[in-house]
Amino acid sequence: MSLASALARGRRAAERLMVDQCVIRRDAGTTYDPVTGYPTPNTTEVYAGRCRVQQQTASAGQRDVGEATVLLLRLEVQLPMSVVGVRVDDVVEVTASMHDPDLPGRRFRVRELAHKTHATARRFGVEEVTS
Repeated sequence: MSLASALARGRRAAERLMVDQCVIRRDAGTTYDPVTGYPTPNTTEVYAGRCRVQQQTASAGQRDVGEATVLLLRLEVQLPMSVVGVRVDDVVEVTASMHDPDLPGRRFRVRELAHKTHATARRFGVEEVTS
């Protein structure tokens, strides 16, 4: 078996595990209502489709924000290799989950990009902020 065919098989296997759905959006600036002056954040959709959310380790970081303390959970979002253009600070929102009813609606900020030659999936380090 050639390396190319083994890699293709690995990518198909990885995609079979991506049973959840997500949308990834990027901040596209803010517009202001000319009458009220209220800001409206704008976003651009980067990707919508299958994904997989994994918690690689049980580690979490605690940060103080103003007078509040928040818990930052580090997870990994996996996407098909055909997905390109995801950047740090993009926001991943899970829209459907086959096996975890608590996952839809959760939002994660991309913090780490990973690139490698023989990857079977795009893997992004993300953080969910909870209090």
